[in-house]
Amino acid sequence: MVLTMNGTPKKDGFRMPGEFEKHKGTWMLWPVRTDTWRAGAKPAQRVYVEVAKAIAQFEPVTMCVRPEQFENARALLPEHIRVIEISSNDAWMRDIGPTFVKNDQGEVRGIDWGFNAWGGIEEGLYFPWDLDLQVKRKVLEIEHISRYDATEFVLEGGAITVDGEGTLITTEQCVLNKNRNKNLTKEEVEERLSEFLNVEKIIWLKDGLVGDETDGHVDEVLFFVKPGEIAMSWTDDPIHPQFKVLQNAYERLKDATDAKGRKLKIHKIQMPKQITLSEAESFEIDYSRHSYERSTHVTFISTYINCYLCNGGVILPTFNDPQDEHAVAAFQRMFPDRQIVTVNTREVSVGGGNIHCITQQQPWP
Repeated sequence: MVLTMNGTPKKDGFRMPGEFEKHKGTWMLWPVRTDTWRAGAKPAQRVYVEVAKAIAQFEPVTMCVRPEQFENARALLPEHIRVIEISSNDAWMRDIGPTFVKNDQGEVRGIDWGFNAWGGIEEGLYFPWDLDLQVKRKVLEIEHISRYDATEFVLEGGAITVDGEGTLITTEQCVLNKNRNKNLTKEEVEERLSEFLNVEKIIWLKDGLVGDETDGHVDEVLFFVKPGEIAMSWTDDPIHPQFKVLQNAYERLKDATDAKGRKLKIHKIQMPKQITLSEAESFEIDYSRHSYERSTHVTFISTYINCYLCNGGVILPTFNDPQDEHAVAAFQRMFPDRQIVTVNTREVSVGGGNIHCITQQQPWP
């Protein structure tokens, strides 16, 4: 039976585990929006298939698809990847799917956050997002996992990263943005993050990356390699558009301590060349006045940091860039016990995210 719990994860002894901890599996959503994805979403679908196949080398993968795409997705994906019918407005499972929490007795529950398409009616990336609002609960129902109702608090999974030991890192630009929870103070936001994710220490970065259409998600900036250790996007070029933001983030991080009092070990991962659409590609995207502009004038973020940690592996985005091989080597040094599997994800970048944005881990009990 799926219950909606009355308390909070912290009161009930549940915490959000680090992504590097063991997973039961991974959830994804199938891309279909023709005002987000070019050429009828077909190039993006092929990349989603490659990401799913890469993850499935290490753990079970479930792809959620709209009914009209079930047959197509089932044909394109190998049979060992589960395909189930769940409708959604777009394909960002990190932000649309539930956040899972667990306790020391082997029980897993899910958090059903509020969602407003990264900014609401005025500033959101598309309208409507009515189907997205149901995805978290549907996933929890399918898995027979009890639910915490946090729908009054807007939060996306890409906006937070945790070490599983009481530390959370996020950005003020996103989580304190008035287009998310305009009636809450910083202290009230911190209280909710603490209660629902069971964290004691929140490290606030000022901004996410310049041009991030999600208002500065932290998963383009950094992630926890393990407790006490992070990897972050980096550039040494003072005229790079991301230079100032990353310098500011590093200044805050190098002096920070985590919930256990540790100073953070920081790995700097150089960014590849940033991505733009060709004129021909931009003409393959449907115009919608409610949707984010995807034209030749827009620069799309590419970073190796928006990767995904799974059981024994790291699924690493690549961009057909000379920096790719340096990133693979750096990740292999950071993760000597994990296999590094690369997927060229340019098509996901021009949709507004990358591998971390399109996945959501379900922890092992």
